[in-house]
Formats: sequence, C-alpha cells, structure tokens
Amino acid sequence: MTDSVMVTADSVAADLVVPDDPQGLIVLAHGAGSDRRSVLLGVLGDALAHGGFAVARIDLPYRQRRPKGPPSPSKAAVDRDGIRAAVAVLRERVDVDGPVIVGGQSYGGRQASMAVADDSRLADGLLLTSYPLHPPGRPEKARTEHLPDIVVPTLIVHGRSDAFGTSDEFARVLPLFGGPVRLVEIDKADHGLKPERSGVGSATADAVGQWLAPRADEFRTRR
Repeated sequence: MTDSVMVTADSVAADLVVPDDPQGLIVLAHGAGSDRRSVLLGVLGDALAHGGFAVARIDLPYRQRRPKGPPSPSKAAVDRDGIRAAVAVLRERVDVDGPVIVGGQSYGGRQASMAVADDSRLADGLLLTSYPLHPPGRPEKARTEHLPDIVVPTLIVHGRSDAFGTSDEFARVLPLFGGPVRLVEIDKADHGLKPERSGVGSATADAVGQWLAPRADEFRTRR
C-alpha cells in the first residue's frame, strides 16, 4: 500500500508518497522556474516510490511566497534553510530504516548541494538532476566552490545537450567532490531532461534507482 499526503509546516510544503516498508527517504526540490508538481519531479517521484522509496517533492520558500517567477539570489540562503526544515520535518514524519537522500532539479539541487556541503549530517546522499554548473555561455562562472566540502555519495544526472554544462566540463569537475560521485548522462536531453519525451524520464528514474539501491544496503550495514 502507498500513502500519498500533503505535508505542511513552518516553511515546509511537500507532497509525500510512502510505500510499505520504505527503503529510504528522498527529498527533492524543484528548479528555478517550477514547483514541486513539475513533470520531471513527478516522473522521478513515481518511479522511485514504485521502487520502494518514500519520496517528498517540496516547494522551496520563494515558491511558497509567490506562485510564479524566479528565485532571488540574495535570498538563496532562505531556500537552503527551507530544505533543512523540510528534511527535519520529513525525518519525523517517515519511519524509515534507510538512507535520507536530498537533492533536486537544477536550482533546487544546487541549493541542496550547498546545504549538504555546509553540514554533511543533513543527508546520507545527494541527488542532482541537471546541476547548473554555470550560466549558459558563461563557463568562467562555474559554481564549484563548495564541491570539495561535499563528502556524501553524489549522483548527477545530466542531459548531453544541457547548456548549463557540457559533458567535458562535468568530467573535469568531478574530481573536485570530497566524496564518491557518479555522473549519468542522458542522450538527446537538455537542461529540462524532457521527461515527456519517450525514454528520457524512465532512463533518468532507472539511473536514480540503480544508484540508490546500494546506498540503502550500505546504510543498513553501517547501522
């Protein structure tokens, strides 16, 4: 049986799906122009829940304040606080004997990565889809300063046609991570990963599932 509920608390708004005896908890934040009900997060959430993981898709604080528009760079720290608050609330809500994975799409994943870099106790792993390595056409503005402080296992799912970072650019930054990192590339996919395009959504979800299964086993071993 799968339980699907909406969770609301101070600075937290989430759609939560919990299967029987979940293997772990995955908290996903949306991209800059979207919200927790984006097509991509829905595709990933459904596939991961079907694979036995509790999945929470959260709205970042800026999206809770207004339904449209991009985030404010000056308030990005507030969005990171929102991710921390969501993880704390969801840890209490979900009874799970497995890893807690945090991440998300583009901006949401970037803020999650910075929160994990600040405090590795926040999560057991990091999932980044379409990480915005740099603004399109501005490779000199690489967003890599915090990567050495990320010590938890990290999975990056990247579209080969993503204008926010080429495959070669990602290959060069992987050694900067302070922990194990894996890059999965999706053919014929851009920054949005085009989940409605045949095969792309399932390929992304499959890659995530293959990465998370051993993470769950390793977490139980550590305990």
